[in-house]
Amino acid sequence: MTQDGVVYVVDDDESVRRSLVRLLRSVGLEAVAFPSATAFLEREIVDRPSCLILDLRLRGPSGLDLQAELSGKQQSIPIIFITGHGTVPASVRAMKGGALDFIEKPFDDSELLESVQRALARSRDAYADHAERDVIQRRLDTLTPREQQVLKLVVRGMLNKQIAADLGAAEKTIKIHRGRVMKKMQADSVANLVRMAQRLGLEERV
Repeated sequence: MTQDGVVYVVDDDESVRRSLVRLLRSVGLEAVAFPSATAFLEREIVDRPSCLILDLRLRGPSGLDLQAELSGKQQSIPIIFITGHGTVPASVRAMKGGALDFIEKPFDDSELLESVQRALARSRDAYADHAERDVIQRRLDTLTPREQQVLKLVVRGMLNKQIAADLGAAEKTIKIHRGRVMKKMQADSVANLVRMAQRLGLEERV
């Protein structure tokens, strides 16, 4: 996975698409444009940070329709809405839907570029977070079912003696399991193990 981001542009006005792509590329950003929400949904999804500059009004499904579609598919991408026909209800709906920004045309190039940089930064952070959770999940998957039980009780703050009583096992056996858990999870402390469990939401599953 590359950390280089891509900026998608969805606008049914060809001149606007060309202008935005030219602006983005002028500052070294990769930009890909689409004439409709449908065309964007049919794109090949690449595993990399990205953001979307989206016109509010489009022929066919609107920008708000596309936002709702992406949300329903759990495709998380920071969205910057642009519009020449902005209304308060539309902007409120867009922001409640998770849009990063709502910019009215004609807009200042520097304002849009600043918004794009914020959007890409958010996307990079999300990818880094996802990558970290993937690493922790792979470590968790190496644990035996018993070791996973021990891990969940350790992160609840239970001592070996308490875990042994809870699982009906010898304290010596729990100590061995606990050592294996720490090694496999590459945790140098219980606090570190707790943090990993929190990253995966294990505490909510206990």
